[in-house]
Amino acid sequence: MSLYFWVFYLSIILTPTTETFRFATFNTALSRNEAGGLITELSTSNHQQAKNVAEIIQRVNPDVLALQEFDYDEGGKALQLFQDNYLRIGQHGAQPIDFKYTYAVPSNTGIPSGRDLDKDGKIDGPGDALGFGCHPGQYAFAILSKYPIRNTSPNTPRCQGCVKDNIRTFQHFLWKDMPGAKLPKNPATGETWYSAEALEIFRLSSKNHVDVPIELPTGIIHLLVAHPTPPVFDGDEDRNGLRNFDEIRLLADYITPGKADYLYDDNGQKGGLDATAHFVIMGDMNADPVEGDSTDNAIHQLLNHPRIHQHPAPTSPGSKENAQLNPDTYNKGNPAHQTASWGLRVDYVLPSRDLKVYASGVFWHNSSNPLYYLVEKQGETEASSDHHLVWADIALP
Repeated sequence: MSLYFWVFYLSIILTPTTETFRFATFNTALSRNEAGGLITELSTSNHQQAKNVAEIIQRVNPDVLALQEFDYDEGGKALQLFQDNYLRIGQHGAQPIDFKYTYAVPSNTGIPSGRDLDKDGKIDGPGDALGFGCHPGQYAFAILSKYPIRNTSPNTPRCQGCVKDNIRTFQHFLWKDMPGAKLPKNPATGETWYSAEALEIFRLSSKNHVDVPIELPTGIIHLLVAHPTPPVFDGDEDRNGLRNFDEIRLLADYITPGKADYLYDDNGQKGGLDATAHFVIMGDMNADPVEGDSTDNAIHQLLNHPRIHQHPAPTSPGSKENAQLNPDTYNKGNPAHQTASWGLRVDYVLPSRDLKVYASGVFWHNSSNPLYYLVEKQGETEASSDHHLVWADIALP
């Protein structure tokens, strides 16, 4: 045999194979204004929106998934029903998917504050809750994984199949305890928008901020998930925009050595992430890097962070088509980078710089694709969600 053959043969058998893992985030819009409403809808296997959401997940087939706008209940029933009646049933020819490890994350949304936080003269509206919501747990998020979640703490409920006590949550961290917090001021008086009494109970996280270690076959990776409040639906005081900025800042400080000493989690542990830890930040950040209503380029705190991988932004053909059909929506940035049907990039999968990124994308097909029915919008009705699943294939170094 020729020398060429042996060189080729040896290059194949001696080249190590890299094991990659797919991480994805998806704002599913599976949130309902009535407590228990999502449980009712998921109790059968024929709810069309849930079928479409499940099919998208099945076709992308992530190893680790963050679901936003998925209502939380203390028994974790909605998440169990979604798995049993939708994800574990092949949708429209797609292969079923089974996440052995799940974590329904408690949320500040809908928890009454007993204060008039939005200054509308009432104390019992959704804008007066610790996080905007019509009932406790609305707009919450959940984690689903094919690999073990490292946790068995009795203080972290709804974590199924978890193995070690490592999950950290920051649901109760008070906004006023962040040094240099962007607390809003009343533009009419110049005084702080929230009263001193309100600030004693007002939490920074509109839902929750979590650090969930995932035990991959090749090592531990920390999943950092949040869903900051939209920087709109307020007034000149910009209370939501400022909160959005500081919610994103919490993540940036958490991964910056020496900047998170002030942080305390819900078990009383202080400080941020170890400087050598691998991580992926995921979620609907409600902030675009170029346009929109976010305050002080909030997402740049992450996109320009030295510990964040500078891989190209994921793209999709559907976002480009959507921008062409809706030229009056946001189009200052690259339309191919948009992740929401209303025209902004707000959903992110951001691996740490020490990880290898092999591919990424947004599940948003254009009208010529056979799977377009999963993302089609007719009037105000979305086939699945007004957000689109974002994914990245990564490997530990």
